[in-house]
Order: sequence, then C-alpha cells, then structure tokens
Amino acid sequence: MKWCIFLAIAAGATSAVQAQLPAANPMLAPEETLLVVSGEGQSRRVPDVAVFSAGVVTQGKTGGDALGANATRMDEVVKALKRASIADRDIQTSALSLQPQYSNPEQEAQIRARMTREPYVAPVQPQTPRIIGYEARNNVQVRVRKLGEMGRIIDTLVQAGANQVDGPSFTLDEPKAVLDEARTEAVREARSRAELYARAAGLRISRILSISEGGGYYPQPIIVTGRMAGAPPAPPPPPSPVAPGEVMLGATVSIQFALRP
Repeated sequence: MKWCIFLAIAAGATSAVQAQLPAANPMLAPEETLLVVSGEGQSRRVPDVAVFSAGVVTQGKTGGDALGANATRMDEVVKALKRASIADRDIQTSALSLQPQYSNPEQEAQIRARMTREPYVAPVQPQTPRIIGYEARNNVQVRVRKLGEMGRIIDTLVQAGANQVDGPSFTLDEPKAVLDEARTEAVREARSRAELYARAAGLRISRILSISEGGGYYPQPIIVTGRMAGAPPAPPPPPSPVAPGEVMLGATVSIQFALRP
C-alpha cells in the first residue's frame, strides 16, 4: 500500500504536515512512501560593490530654464564621477523628469492674512491653481567598486552640484560561488531532515524523485551616516562614513524523496 508524507521544512524552523500533495506526484512503487522536504541554505560575504543614485533637482520659471540649469549642474556631477575613476559602464541615467509647479491660492491667502493680522475669509468659488514654475530632476545610478572611496565620492558629488543622494545598497560583483555554497547547504539540510523523518517512521530513503529551487539575495540593513549641511568648514571634516557590513545570499530547495521499509 502506498503512503505519502508531505513536510515543509525550513532551516531552524519546526516542521509542518501539509494536507495535500503537490499537483503532479511522481510514480511510486507499491511499497514506497513519498516525503517532500524543503531546506534552506545561507552564505555571507563582505560586499565588494556599492550602488547608489545621485542627482540634481532644479527649478526655473520656464521648463527650458529648469532643464538648462539642471543640465549644467548634472554635467559637472558626471565629470566628477569620471574624475573619481568611475567607469562609463558604472554610470547609468535612472530618472529624468520635468514637472510644472502649481500655486496654492488658498494657502497663499491664509499666509497673507496671518502676516497682515487680518481675518481669513475663504473664497466662495475655489481659485484655480496656476503654473508658477517648473522643476527638473536628473538622477544617475552609480556602481562603486572601491568601497573605501565611497564616502569621498559622495562628498565630491555634492560639491560638484548634486543635491540628491540615495543609497547605497551593497552587493557582490560575482555572486555565483557564494550562491553555490548556499545551494549546497540547502540540499544538505533537506537531506538531513529527510533522513531524520525516515528513521522516525521506521523507513529509509531509497531515491530522490525531484529537486526544485528558489532563493536569492537577503541584504542586511545598512546604516549610512552623513554630515549635516552648514557644518563649520574648519577643521576639514572627514569623508562621510559608510559601513558596508555584510550581504547574505540564500537558496531554498524542495526535494521529493521516496522512502522504503
């Protein structure tokens, strides 16, 4: 008589018995029992690549004014990146936008009333907002491969005209070997748990029927501390400190085992 045991296991977690089997079960011999086990593997490394975005936000009375001012400052930002030995392949435009800026007549009337100490009277008919200018934004995504230079590069970009910096996130330039370690650990974990359940049931593993994989990056929280604007110029402050920490790569596998008495 065939028996089926379906268990979902994660490393460090308790097991759970599922009520139903996968949709497509492999063929079992009459004396075999199906056991489905999931395993998880993880591998940590110090990152060797940092990714962040830097950009310029400008305003102008016309769209052309806003874009022109933005292009001038953004050109200096890109030049600063190249002077910092950032390769062309590691600089990519990630966002470019031009948006109208609208007035807020009701808010402006309230401010005038407070300044003149006169009572504010709401208009009977709402006033239509009008365009009072334009805002242009241009951002580039940057990959830094010398993490020790990260803080200095960010400071250089701000000095060159960047007024928007986001990130960084940290990653590995060549993650395959680290992922393979996690995959190996995941299979080892699944096999170990399968043997445990087989022994507890008075059975043994006879063969593996299928293996399926899932997984990916699990970045750790990164704290970046920067200087506040307006700090005294003397003595010269150190570069903005950046702590890369570690990145963790993980993989999960689901393995179907056939058990025999």
